[in-house]
Amino acid sequence: MNDRAPALHALDARGAVRALVASQIREVANAGMGDADILPFWFGEPDEVTPAYIRDVAVASLAAGETFYTQNFGIPELREAIATYLSRLHRPVAADNIAVTASGMSALMLCVEALVSPGDRVVCVTPLWPNLTEIPKILGAEVVRVSLAFGASGWSLDVGRLLDALTPGTRAVMINSPNNPTGWTLDCDDAAAILAHCRKHGIWIIADDVYERLYYAGGMASAPSFLDLMEATDRIVSTNSFSKAWLMTGWRLGWIVAPAALMPDLGKLIEYNTSCSPVFVQRAGVVAIRDGEPTVLHTLERFRAARDFLVAELARIDRVHAALPPGAMYVFFRVDGVEDSLAFCKRLVREARLGLAPGSAFGPEGEGFVRWCFAAGQDRLAQGVRRLGAFLGQ
Repeated sequence: MNDRAPALHALDARGAVRALVASQIREVANAGMGDADILPFWFGEPDEVTPAYIRDVAVASLAAGETFYTQNFGIPELREAIATYLSRLHRPVAADNIAVTASGMSALMLCVEALVSPGDRVVCVTPLWPNLTEIPKILGAEVVRVSLAFGASGWSLDVGRLLDALTPGTRAVMINSPNNPTGWTLDCDDAAAILAHCRKHGIWIIADDVYERLYYAGGMASAPSFLDLMEATDRIVSTNSFSKAWLMTGWRLGWIVAPAALMPDLGKLIEYNTSCSPVFVQRAGVVAIRDGEPTVLHTLERFRAARDFLVAELARIDRVHAALPPGAMYVFFRVDGVEDSLAFCKRLVREARLGLAPGSAFGPEGEGFVRWCFAAGQDRLAQGVRRLGAFLGQ
């Protein structure tokens, strides 16, 4: 008998799936999850429970028996509420251009499924949440990385380098701004330059706007967005989520803004992926986006204070180099002497009882860095800083 079964009878996944990078964040978390003595800052999740006024609407919906299928694109009330909300923040958006999805992650997957074919060239601004760089690979696309640069004032984009990478024939560019893990945020002038270039070459822009309300600079209601510039004929899709600003990570609810011509095919993909989002979850989404501005502002100010506190405390530790991020909810800092951030973070779990995310989880550009999610109370942040300082001082 052969030691190795013929490929015809292999039981593993197809090659593109086998080649995907497993989450190093999960790898670190699995080493300490469930241990009450560990301070976990590894995941991008607020530490506050979803407000009661949102939860109560879902409970009432369940009590009313709303447990059946609904429209692929979402209930009309939620699509209208999202359109009203976005029109207030950006330019007018019609409800017909909104697709409700079962999470922001699903929104990104659906957009790439709709737009990207095997062999297509997709450019990503990195370091980046690994889900974004791996999704195109699931579809057999080539991913080209354009890295941000880290300096004394934080992370920055050389927009000229990005435009050089957006060569004719490129299918799409994926931009997460504010960015996970760095907090870098695209400014209005660079967004306009990228859009003009993509218009010229027919390149799709896939914008992950999940952190747009977690923006600490400029006194603006949201971070600069391609939705501020978009015309009806532009090749732009914007994805978003209720998870961060409304404290709803576990609800798995998001949305897509897309051109009218793309909507029918997105509907097909929603049908063949999840069919629809649960009605009781959507009811909660309606009240969150309609009545939840105080929650968003509370979250923003709480995170701003946490960001300022954490960066100031990290600056007191030798070997640590951190800058104030203008957006999102992470400090992505360099630690002198760290060449294997995954091994470093595993040691932090074992020896310092501190859970952080390795920079290498976000691509090779992140090696030597560590991500700290500051969506937590200052007492816990202070305790974590003490543990990190003691560990590095050994």
